[in-house]
Amino acid sequence: MSETLSTILPLKRWQGEKAVYHLVAFTGAEAEAIAAHAMMHRLEFGRQRGFGSVKVIARIGATEWTTSVFPQRKQSEWVLLVSKKVMRAEGIAPGDSIPVSLTI
Repeated sequence: MSETLSTILPLKRWQGEKAVYHLVAFTGAEAEAIAAHAMMHRLEFGRQRGFGSVKVIARIGATEWTTSVFPQRKQSEWVLLVSKKVMRAEGIAPGDSIPVSLTI
């Protein structure tokens, strides 16, 4: 069973120790839906994926890719990393509000 979540989120820039990352953060009802899926996966298979991640198909504009979202703050927030390749293809930059869809 797959579920699609769609929302508009700001693209954020995060400076790590070794690199710069661009991401969007799902909160609220979308985060709850992703956390529920993660819990069902853990109950069904008896374990969780690496770092507690959930596999998704992400879509920004016309660009679609297979990736994972990662939990933050005890699953009240889920992070989707956005590559520079996607940013170039869609003409987006940090600070832009972008439409994002996830198929879980």
